[in-house]
Order: sequence, then C-alpha cells, then structure tokens
Amino acid sequence: MPKSNDLEQRALQIIINAGSNGLLQSELWKRLGASSREGSRIALKLESKGLIRREKELRNGRWTYRLYPRRLPASIDSIVDCPCMMCPDSSKCGPTGSITPQNCEKLTEWLFRIAESAQDVLGDS
Repeated sequence: MPKSNDLEQRALQIIINAGSNGLLQSELWKRLGASSREGSRIALKLESKGLIRREKELRNGRWTYRLYPRRLPASIDSIVDCPCMMCPDSSKCGPTGSITPQNCEKLTEWLFRIAESAQDVLGDS
C-alpha cells in the first residue's frame, strides 16, 4: 500500500497536469485508485498546504469540487519574446554596467505589454 505522502505527490502531479481547467475531485479519486474518503482527505491536505485550491461546483445535480493547482510549471513560451534574449547590449547589462534591467527601455516596454495583455484577459473574464 502506497504511503500517504506518495499519494499526495501523485495527486498534486495529476492536478498540475490538468492545468488551468482543473480537475473534478471524483476524477482525481479514480485516477489515484482511491476511495472518495481518501481522495477528499488528500485534496483537503493539499489545499491546507497551499498547493491547490478547491471550488465548489454543481455537476450532474450533485455538489462536488473542482481542484486547481495554485501554480503551474513555468514554460519557455512565457519569455520567448523577451528582448533580453537577443539584446545587442547584453554585455553592458548588469549591476555595474551602463544598462541595468531597472533602466532598460526595451525591457520596460515588454513588461508593460505583458501587463496590458494580462489585464485584457482578466477584463474579459
């Protein structure tokens, strides 16, 4: 029989793999091969550790929970268009250089574009 911590790790990985759409708690139990009681305890434990969030959802006339990861793994796609990647001034950039991330116009503009995009997405919700 697997240890409780092993099941928690497996459960967390399953929830992370579900991504931003989340996963029904009952689906988690099935994938773990656990009872509903054991699955509920694991979900509550992961929530209390701040690793997931649970949102109540009405599904097929019954209340259940959808589980979402608090953090998703980082992806290279999030920084692929960062100006630092191909910057001709990168040799001058740094704490003692003539250019720093704090005063780089290209980086500042890129960050503002990301913030505006995020605001547009949040505004559409």
